[in-house]
Amino acid sequence: MQPHIIDDLETLVETLPSHIQVPLRECESLSDLLEVVMDLGRPPEARFPNAEVALNSREVTEEDIQHVVDRIGAFGDDNRAGIERTLHRISAIRNRGGRIVGLTCRVGRAVFGTTRIIEDLVRSGKSILFLGRPGVGKTTMLREVARVLADDVRKRVIIVDTSNEIAGDGDIPHPAIGHSRRMQVVTPTLQHAVMIEAVENHMPEVIIIDEMGTELEAAAARTIAERGVQLVATAHGNTLENLVLNPTLSDLVGGIQTVTLGDDEAWRRRSRKTVLERKSPPPFGVVVEIQSWDRVAVHDDVAKVVDAMLRGSPVVPEVRSADESGRVRKSHEAPPQALKAEYVEREKVAPSLEVPLTRVLPFGVSKDRVAQVVQGTSIPIQVVDGLGQADIVLTTKQFFRKRPKLLKSAEEAGKSIFVLRKNTLPQIREFLMELSREKGWEDPAVRAVREAEAAVEQIRRGQEEVSLSPQAAHIRRLQHQIAQELSLSSVSVGREPNRRVTISRR
Repeated sequence: MQPHIIDDLETLVETLPSHIQVPLRECESLSDLLEVVMDLGRPPEARFPNAEVALNSREVTEEDIQHVVDRIGAFGDDNRAGIERTLHRISAIRNRGGRIVGLTCRVGRAVFGTTRIIEDLVRSGKSILFLGRPGVGKTTMLREVARVLADDVRKRVIIVDTSNEIAGDGDIPHPAIGHSRRMQVVTPTLQHAVMIEAVENHMPEVIIIDEMGTELEAAAARTIAERGVQLVATAHGNTLENLVLNPTLSDLVGGIQTVTLGDDEAWRRRSRKTVLERKSPPPFGVVVEIQSWDRVAVHDDVAKVVDAMLRGSPVVPEVRSADESGRVRKSHEAPPQALKAEYVEREKVAPSLEVPLTRVLPFGVSKDRVAQVVQGTSIPIQVVDGLGQADIVLTTKQFFRKRPKLLKSAEEAGKSIFVLRKNTLPQIREFLMELSREKGWEDPAVRAVREAEAAVEQIRRGQEEVSLSPQAAHIRRLQHQIAQELSLSSVSVGREPNRRVTISRR
């Protein structure tokens, strides 16, 4: 069975100015059109999966942009609009004054039959999270899942449609969602509230959500999952590993926390005293990485897979693909070589038990914060509970001024005392780097932290964006934390082993 496609392409073409319509209709691969781009003062372009085509040499004018705006729906807070009873999406680029200076007219398609490759998962009742790069077909598959569950499985399905991208523009939803019901969202910031409202007011068996991207939405997903409602959603990120390392969205797969192990447990695991562990059961039982319309990678037990990732073990997903006859083939493929190398590097960062540890006693300083900073580095530090075990006492200026008995005892015993201005993560990192310099340690994580802090300083001085050096995932996570603490934006870009963090203004 080949997927059946409905795209209402002519409706989108008719909204364009005539000087764009004519050359667009002459394109040989018009049926593969992804989007038409109209930027003020530039020639219009048509984008296809493997090419970008200039439609003519005439520059786009304000009248051309207004021509399109007059023939589509109203733009929402997310600068997206649509065409009533179609799935097309028109996104606006505005100048500082709010005037539209660019349009991206994206073709929306209803593709029937795309769920065949994961039909058993859809019908299983498990909550499913779809991941994949932009344009790979996440929303298209989400729309078809809604139709299958509502029409074929006969479940009560509610779609929380923030940008009207799943069920189309206008008050009447597109027939591609079948008998699913659609709740529109006034503004993207309220998506989490509408998710909870859907559960409380309409008794759904399934809730469909597109583009989950905030902590509030992750918390709402957990609440919904705890009530026994099946969740089917998409999120930003290409792979499950991207999600695990994303501090904002890791709650979608159970959340990540730092745990300090006892000596016996650390010896048994052959690991550091502080390790990363999953906080709670994940709200999604299955993660599907969409690689193309006819190929996906499936993680069928998310809790088990996340635990393996945090231990540094290789994860081999089930890869499903559909041939020309529609037959689904399943296989297990080894992880990419770059990913294997990263896991090897994670094993290397665990300090050998033979390396002398510097034992640190936090006094007036959060042990959890110290453990959080040390986590992911190869610096041989052990957090201890008693003065007799400690080589160094770490305290704050406030406690040091009071000269409590413990600090006096530390001085008498000849212990080194490090004094922080405040009990904050940046201060603890500064202590870590000072200690590294004193001990002569050359740790890649410490160098990466210095680089991230230097990038932050550049942005404070006016630079818009700074790209850091390529790092392994556990080190990139430290750099993301630094950006997050200072209310800056950060993303990981590129492919392993050259994947790096870029820090910018929000």
